Amino acid sequence: MDSLRRGQTRGVTLRLAQSANDEAADGAQHPRFPELFEQHAPYVWTTLRRLGAQARELDDLTHEVFIQIFRHLEQYDPRRPIRPWLFGFVLRIASEHRRRGPHRVEVLGEPEAVDATPSPVERLLAKERRQLAWTALGELELKRRAVFILHEIDGYPIPEVAEALGVPLATAYSQLRLARQDFSKAAQRLRSRQR
Repeated sequence: MDSLRRGQTRGVTLRLAQSANDEAADGAQHPRFPELFEQHAPYVWTTLRRLGAQARELDDLTHEVFIQIFRHLEQYDPRRPIRPWLFGFVLRIASEHRRRGPHRVEVLGEPEAVDATPSPVERLLAKERRQLAWTALGELELKRRAVFILHEIDGYPIPEVAEALGVPLATAYSQLRLARQDFSKAAQRLRSRQR
C-alpha cells in the first residue's frame, strides 16, 4: 500500500513537473481549480438549466460537473477558450442524467429577476417572452439544444462549438440550422396557444 502511494505520488509529481515545463514552454498556465470554480460555477449552473435540468437537481449536477472538471483539469489546453471546454462536461453530465433518470417534463422557469426600471406591463410582457423562449428551448433535442445554446446564447463561433462538442464542423452547422428551425416552430406553436 505504501509503495503504491509513493508510486502514485511520484507519478503525480512527474506529471506536475511535466505540466510546469509545458506551461513554461508556451507561457500559458492551467487555471487553479478554486478560481475556476468561483468564476464558472454560475455558467455551469445556468447551462445545466438551459439543457433541461430541473431546479431541484441543479446543485447536485453542478457538483458532478466540477468533479469531472477537477479530474481532467490537466487535459485542458490553456491556449483555448475555457467555456466551450466546460460545456463539454456540462453536456455529458446532462446527457447521462437524462438517460439514467425517470423521464419528467418540467416547464423551465425564469432564471433571473427582471430589472425594476421597466413598467409593470413591460415586465409582464418580458416575462411572458422569456417563459415562451425557455419552453421552446426545452423542446429542442439535446444535441441541437447544445449547439443552439453555445452559439446563439453564449456567442461562440460554430468552429469552436464543433470542437467543444467533438463533432465535425458540417454537423455543427446542420445541428444549428435544425435547432433554429425547431426553436422557431416551437415558439410559433406556443404563441398561437397563448392567443
